Amino acid sequence: MFLSVFDVFKIGVGPSSSHTMGPMSAAVRFLDLIRSDDWPRPSGASVAAIKASLHGSLAYTGIGHGTGRAVVLGLMGQRPDSVDPDQMDAIIAEVERTGRITPPDHPAYQFQPKTDLVFDKKQPLPGHANGMSFSAFDRDGRLLLKRIYYSIGGGFVVTDTELDAMRKAKKGAEGQRVPYPFSSAQQMLDMAARSGLTIAQMKRANEETVLSREELDAGLDRIWEAMSGCIDRGLKVDGIMPGGLNVRRRARSIHDKLQEEWRSNRINPLLANDWLSVYAMAVNEENAAGGRVVTAPTNGAAGVVPATIRYYQHFHEDWDQNGIRDYLLTAAAVGGIIKHNASISGAEVGCQGEVGSASAMAAAGLAAVMGGSPEQIENAAEIALEHHLGMTCDPVAGLVQVPCIERNALGAVKAVTAASLALKGDGKHFVPLDACIETMRQTGNDMSEKYKETSTGGLAVNVVEC
Repeated sequence: MFLSVFDVFKIGVGPSSSHTMGPMSAAVRFLDLIRSDDWPRPSGASVAAIKASLHGSLAYTGIGHGTGRAVVLGLMGQRPDSVDPDQMDAIIAEVERTGRITPPDHPAYQFQPKTDLVFDKKQPLPGHANGMSFSAFDRDGRLLLKRIYYSIGGGFVVTDTELDAMRKAKKGAEGQRVPYPFSSAQQMLDMAARSGLTIAQMKRANEETVLSREELDAGLDRIWEAMSGCIDRGLKVDGIMPGGLNVRRRARSIHDKLQEEWRSNRINPLLANDWLSVYAMAVNEENAAGGRVVTAPTNGAAGVVPATIRYYQHFHEDWDQNGIRDYLLTAAAVGGIIKHNASISGAEVGCQGEVGSASAMAAAGLAAVMGGSPEQIENAAEIALEHHLGMTCDPVAGLVQVPCIERNALGAVKAVTAASLALKGDGKHFVPLDACIETMRQTGNDMSEKYKETSTGGLAVNVVEC
């Protein structure tokens, strides 16, 4: 099993990787399909209009997650990693004014968001909770092409047939063209023991089958630069976040207080926790406002990994750029195992799959750069994930604000605590990471749908009713 570090960490925009980045990418894929010859185009037929429908969790919380906006942007040819957040409102306003989409290298298509984009809460699609359908019509209203896509978490998008193939491949013994194709934590540990390599070194060897060392390092540095920039922006901006809940940004004011306290040399036993929390909150406030973020492994959990890296820089004098690269490689290795064997989608398994996975990844990365053995790193990831088991995804009003922003802060604190506990031991522990991941998968399957990013239960209901 090989999932690239650049699949785990993807640069995009908020507020959600599955509900914003995924639908935007799906819309772009549909445009690419229209231009291709990979569908039975009737002779002489040309596409004149496009319609889309959102299903399941995308329908229930799509308004709060900006899913509709993302679809419109995608149909205008905008991609998550390159769209300018400052131009998004103007692009959408133009589509709403004209009733047309004008993607590059395409003719104009009829598309009126109010009527041609449907939030269908009645009919979920069978493959995944985050389903969507795109249809293309000729000028006489005849259906020419239809495709179903699923946003399966972390910005990943697949068609219905691709999803079936993925599930069949997971059950089979598909060969991998990488030197260390671990698909479980135990395989990872066994390969590390046989090779004498660290987890980061094995992950690097896998990545370097398709990239040069220089390309890999440059890519890792870009990921951290984007993460770090997101923290810095979040620490400078205040005001009310969009969406209607009137939730005020807090990271800047907390940061100002921490800086004042830092300069005064006052003793604060919770100093590390406070800095961790403000870094994570800065990222997720930026995410909630639709800013530039990095999936880690999702947007809703995007603050945990950057916060713990900045903590590493802040409190460890021996940090260096190679350490940050090793951190990201180790975290991606753990994230890939979780995604392969369970899920990182809140709509599929609840927030244990988002912040829980992020905390496990961060704990592993931090344990690695603090000198942990592969066994201690695996232990750190297990501790962090175990203590997120059962966590629901119940965003108030469907917005990635409450409880998501504070939840990232606590996920970062748990990650550092888990790494510290693991490094105090010898790597031997009672619950294997693989068992914890399987428990998370089973718990997610058993969890009521109203607690899986539909905003029909939990805090999403009780806070409003109060």
